Amino acid sequence: MTHAVTSPKVTSPKVTSPSTADSSKPGTAPGKALYGGTGSRRITVRDIAAAKGRGEKWPMLTAYDAMTASVFDEAGIPVLLVGDSMGNCHLGYESTVPVTMDEITLLSAAVVRGTKRALIVGDLPFGAYQEGPVQALRSATRLVKEAGVGAVKLEGGERSAHQIELLVQAGIPVMAHIGLTPQSVNAYGGYPVQGRGEEAAQQLLRDAKAVQDAGAFAVVLELVPAELAAEVTRILHIPTVGIGAGSECDAQVLVWTDMAGMTSGRVPRFVKQYADLREVLGGAAREFAEDVVGGAYPAAEHAFH
Repeated sequence: MTHAVTSPKVTSPKVTSPSTADSSKPGTAPGKALYGGTGSRRITVRDIAAAKGRGEKWPMLTAYDAMTASVFDEAGIPVLLVGDSMGNCHLGYESTVPVTMDEITLLSAAVVRGTKRALIVGDLPFGAYQEGPVQALRSATRLVKEAGVGAVKLEGGERSAHQIELLVQAGIPVMAHIGLTPQSVNAYGGYPVQGRGEEAAQQLLRDAKAVQDAGAFAVVLELVPAELAAEVTRILHIPTVGIGAGSECDAQVLVWTDMAGMTSGRVPRFVKQYADLREVLGGAAREFAEDVVGGAYPAAEHAFH
């Protein structure tokens, strides 16, 4: 997913109390909300499908380590994506392209270990599925067996339909990703909005139908005009997950470092910043350093005798 390298003006966070509804069974009634449920088992793709039927909107965030993932899990976020956006915001790469299966597998396993309820979706990185369905199955199987993810995500519409179909036939749930597909940054020459104009819009609609027909349980729509995303959401029976795709999608996802204000500089227009963790952490580091330099830390209560 698109990840930027800058941060906007901080907005006041909106505090919401999670639902206390029991989500121990797949939601079949309005009270069985995905967000904030207290069930003791993992969210599954059946729960995601049921939410679409209820018209329930739900949140998704990225996560790349056990500790951060545990915070989001405790906050009630029902789906966590171990995205290849780790390349930009955790591994120091300039894009998602260099991210490897080893890196995705290692971090996905950490996120799984740090959570109890959220459905964990592991990204298939560039080069892990483009050769064809067999390569895709081999890569996805590794994420399921070694990392323990509950689903995988891959980019592409019609061009990835055969990969999706084989994975689903093998019992691996797939979240598709169309619109802007960041792994194709070199072909795009940047991160432009997708689906503008009649021809491009028709291609995006074909892509959406293709991934649904192939068996995907949900589809990410990235950097797509809001009106087109609304149409896709209306015609599909699987949930749409928007990122820069307007408010009519069934769910919304953000890269957590953008959402929480860890990113420096500008972020994409679609990002809303809910905290300024970069300033909080920087302030804590400076206070620690000043205590050390000034002799205030460690104090007597921090010493052993």
